[in-house]
Parts: sequence; C-alpha cells; structure tokens
Amino acid sequence: MAEPSTVAATLRPISPTAWIGQVVLYALFALVIGVFSHWPTYHPLAADQALIKLSFTHTGKPVGECRQQTPEELAKLPPNMRAPIKCPRERSPVTVELDIGGRTVLHRVAAPSGLSRDGASAVYQRLPVPAGPQRIAVRLNDDARQSGFTHQREATVTLAPAQILVIDFDAERGGITLR
Repeated sequence: MAEPSTVAATLRPISPTAWIGQVVLYALFALVIGVFSHWPTYHPLAADQALIKLSFTHTGKPVGECRQQTPEELAKLPPNMRAPIKCPRERSPVTVELDIGGRTVLHRVAAPSGLSRDGASAVYQRLPVPAGPQRIAVRLNDDARQSGFTHQREATVTLAPAQILVIDFDAERGGITLR
C-alpha cells in the first residue's frame, strides 16, 4: 500500500502560475496559427489566367479478340473452368493528346492498372492558360488494335479569369466532355 504522503503529493492542485503559463502558451500557439492562416497570401493563378484540368479514369478495350476454344483445349481444363470462349484480361493503354491554340501541349500514355493490367488508366494534368478564347482539341485512343484516335473533340471556349475548365471522358455522355 502506498504511503499517505506520496498519494497526497500526486493529488496536489495546480498552482495559479502553471495555469497562467498554460494560457500564455495556448494563446501564443493560436496567434501563430492565425498569422500563418492569412499570411502570406496565396494565389493559385495569376489575375489574368484560367485553368484547364484534364482528369479522367477510363478502362481501355481488351488487347485481343475473344476466341472459341477447341474441344481439345476444353478437355485439358478442369470441369469448372470449361468456358467455351476465352477472352484476354489485359486492357489497352489509353493515349491522350491535348492541343491548345493549335499547339500540342500534352501527350500522355496511361498504362492500365492492376497486376494483370486489366484495370482503368488514369490521367490528371493541370494547365494554366491565359483567360479569353481558347481553341481546344482533345484526342483519345483506348484501343491498341486501332491506329489513330478512337475519340476526338474540338471546341472553342471562352475562359474567364480564375475559371476552371475540366476535360473528362464519359462514355455514357458520348465521350470527351468539357465542363
């Protein structure tokens, strides 16, 4: 059993000096946070600039065609794996090009994700541009079996200062979207 003098020493009230010191330290900490939350002023873009974001996740087409398996190939397989048609899992890489004002500013090849390279390809790029009218051309190829681009979109957009234009790919909306 502990002695009464040690128990009383651990339950001693906090002195007023300790309270004042703690208040001063908390106030100093709050002051530092307050100062650095407003200074220095951060401007993500210049006053006369807009931003184009190319951002999408898209699954490319399979790299090969599905094929019918022969009866000999099926006989070699266990009964639970005897699918008559065999399709490759691997997906095509997605190639994207972006032209602004007739000049190619981005060419990116995004590999499919996953251990079997059967997942989606992801692209994200930020491009600051001058505010005003911009001629934009976006080209995308999601099929390694085809040469050239499988999806294209051209448009002239007028961007206000600090406006953000997002370029995305949505197959349900017809392909390349500008928002």
